[in-house]
Amino acid sequence: MRVTSKGQVTIPIEIREKAGILPNMDVEFEIIKDRVFLKKAKKQPRRGKDLIKQMRGRGTVRMTTDEIMALTREE
Repeated sequence: MRVTSKGQVTIPIEIREKAGILPNMDVEFEIIKDRVFLKKAKKQPRRGKDLIKQMRGRGTVRMTTDEIMALTREE
């Protein structure tokens, strides 16, 4: 494995799957003597918060909650 000039390295899929490392997951590095260990971060951000962050301010139609609920319930 080679480290890029930006300090990046590709983790092989077999290792990611065994470790349970998914795309956009935070990881931590730990150095013990002359070895570097990679592990999942203790606290992972919740996916819902990321989705809300991406969607905030994207609505183009002004509707009340009741109007939206009526549409979803086909009233």
